[in-house]
Amino acid sequence: QGQLVESGGGLVQPGGSLRLSCVVSGFTLDYFAIGWFREVPGKEREGVSCISSSDGYTDYADSVKGRFTNSRDSAKNTVYLQMDDLKPEDTAVYYCATKRSLGHCTYNTVDYYGHYWGQGTQVTVSS
Repeated sequence: QGQLVESGGGLVQPGGSLRLSCVVSGFTLDYFAIGWFREVPGKEREGVSCISSSDGYTDYADSVKGRFTNSRDSAKNTVYLQMDDLKPEDTAVYYCATKRSLGHCTYNTVDYYGHYWGQGTQVTVSS
């Protein structure tokens, strides 16, 4: 049974940085898409980024492009989301999810429903 565990969230001031980790266990990340999503109370969960495990292809939502960077460590079966220049509007619970994919990844939330999700990690950006 696959399992995803996020970590690395916390409280940071505007302009600061955090690196989230998503450790995958139970299967190896061969030909998988890994998406990062965030959710705030009262709003729908939104996709922010994704990475393809096969070739490292990445994609980002406009709201985070240039500030967030996705990377993977295949040996550790881990994906990272480096978040720089954080803004108060980045405050949310962040989730990673994964699904098998032979093509480029997407960060559309509905594409990952019914697949593996982590439990989430809180990111708070506040002065």
